[in-house]
Amino acid sequence: MFERFTIDARLAVVEAQIVARETGARQIELTDVLTGLARTENGAGLRLLQELGVSREDVLAELDRIRRRGGISDADVAALTEFGIDVEQIVERIEETHGPGALAGGGRRAKRGHIPFAADAKRTMELSLREAVKLGDKHLGQEHLLLALVQQKGPVPDLLAAHGVDYVSVRRVVAQREAS
Repeated sequence: MFERFTIDARLAVVEAQIVARETGARQIELTDVLTGLARTENGAGLRLLQELGVSREDVLAELDRIRRRGGISDADVAALTEFGIDVEQIVERIEETHGPGALAGGGRRAKRGHIPFAADAKRTMELSLREAVKLGDKHLGQEHLLLALVQQKGPVPDLLAAHGVDYVSVRRVVAQREAS
């Protein structure tokens, strides 16, 4: 499958692995994939997000916030708040005891070598291939990765949806690009 990836899609996946390693994660998660897209200079995914009104800085800041909370999405925070649970207070207490970013990583630095994809990140790769086929593209680019990300469940698609980035909006921009 990776032979069909464009150079910038490959760079995004490599960047996702770098992020996973930097955070001490044992697997490449959806947060890492989106970070990889956002950190790839002049990548199609970042340009697409910017066309939809989302800046790199906003994406990276919100992903850091999600990692700090141990992957808890804003929707989960809102639901827990209804039960009187203050997630930010809990995170602060954990960080007081265990240090800053205690919930952010896998605990230990990842070993050298291959870091596997988590199930949802692997599904994103599979969905991106399906999106490329649906669009009749012979390549698999960052736009296909973004189309796949917005179809998942969890903090990453929630973050994107909060900025108005969903499957319909991404597909519309991709179709407009291909038409021109």
